[in-house]
Amino acid sequence: MRTIHARFFSRTIVALGLLAALATAQQADGAWDLLIKGGHVIDARNRIDRIADVAIKDGKIAGVADDLPAAQAKRVVNAQGLYVTPGIIDIHAHVYAGTGLRAYTGDLSVYPDGFTYRSGVTTVVDAGSAGWRNFADFRQRVIDRAHTRVLAFVNIVADGMSPRGENDPGDMQPQEAARVAKENADVVIGFKTAHYAGPGWHSIDNAVEAGRLANLPVMVDFGYLVGERTLKELLETKLRAGDIYTHCYSPFRTELLPDGTVNPAMRNGRNRGVLFDVGHGGGSFFWNVAVPATKQGFWPDTISTDLHVGSMNGGMKDLANVMSKLMVLGMPLKDVIAATTWRSAQVIGHPALGHLSEGATADLAVFRLEKGNFGFLDAAGARMDGSVRLRAELTLQAGEVRWDLNGIATDDWTQFKYVPRVEPKKPVLPGQSSR
Repeated sequence: MRTIHARFFSRTIVALGLLAALATAQQADGAWDLLIKGGHVIDARNRIDRIADVAIKDGKIAGVADDLPAAQAKRVVNAQGLYVTPGIIDIHAHVYAGTGLRAYTGDLSVYPDGFTYRSGVTTVVDAGSAGWRNFADFRQRVIDRAHTRVLAFVNIVADGMSPRGENDPGDMQPQEAARVAKENADVVIGFKTAHYAGPGWHSIDNAVEAGRLANLPVMVDFGYLVGERTLKELLETKLRAGDIYTHCYSPFRTELLPDGTVNPAMRNGRNRGVLFDVGHGGGSFFWNVAVPATKQGFWPDTISTDLHVGSMNGGMKDLANVMSKLMVLGMPLKDVIAATTWRSAQVIGHPALGHLSEGATADLAVFRLEKGNFGFLDAAGARMDGSVRLRAELTLQAGEVRWDLNGIATDDWTQFKYVPRVEPKKPVLPGQSSR
């Protein structure tokens, strides 16, 4: 019996020794691929708003905690004085690029990767650039090729935002739109109607019917107030809970009454569960609407760009700039982050995004909150001065660095391990010797 106990004790000691050696080897190799250390973490889903460290392993969040050991990471990013957030989600953009298709304004869509990461965006939602007839082309050409995660609203009009416009009720086929949504359920998050300038409710009714058939929300750019079309009927009768009214600080659809008060239909719609999105764009965010609306407590549920060539070169610029504008209006930073991360993820039906829970895909943004004297333009070109501005320092997609403004995730050149360059071989032309 003593011999058996001795053998068991001896084997236990050996096993513990092996585990200790394995732990030591793991620490030497780096238990984590990346450790973002000392930043102010804001994660609305997990109610984190404090200084903490974020560990990343194999493209996933390995943990968020105080004072994680730097020795266990292969690389450490010093984020002191910076804000660390989940990857930013832009729920209204136009990225069906390279096709010659134009929005009703004549402005072209942009390819996502060049305009997302530099403002902390890791997920972008195309807002109806393609319709049910050309969605397959959009998917093959952009969605499946981009590094940025691209999701989409399907336009209720067959060809989306084409030069033909979005006014033909005959092109609004809810059954076809729902079919395309179901066939592309991994990337389609709803339906879009926009810019309709005809009489009646054809665009709204057909989009909502598609939403009913596919059990998905509708995003509405209300277009033009023609005939009996009113904001009151749209928000109090036509739209459902979970549907999204974009361009909520536009002046074109009686969002404010003549006396400067918020249209009661906006509040009534919100009470019914209708959601309100900024959708800045090239003509849908005006200080003379946003200032009185926010002073009256009407804040957006989500903050988005309506990204396209015109808006990015105008007052909108990028999502970090739009987020800064909401801060200038008085929206707390934690609420601005929530409106572009966890809240947006819920609105588009992707709750796996927008947070830093352990095991979640490691999409992160690191922001610097700059303080100084800055000017912010609205869609009309009017300026408002502000004293704070967000600037994206670092963007990670699935743990991979996609944007690093000041090189905080890499080494100084004196310590950097350069890979020796090999001179490419000259091609051998026909008739020439390879010697």
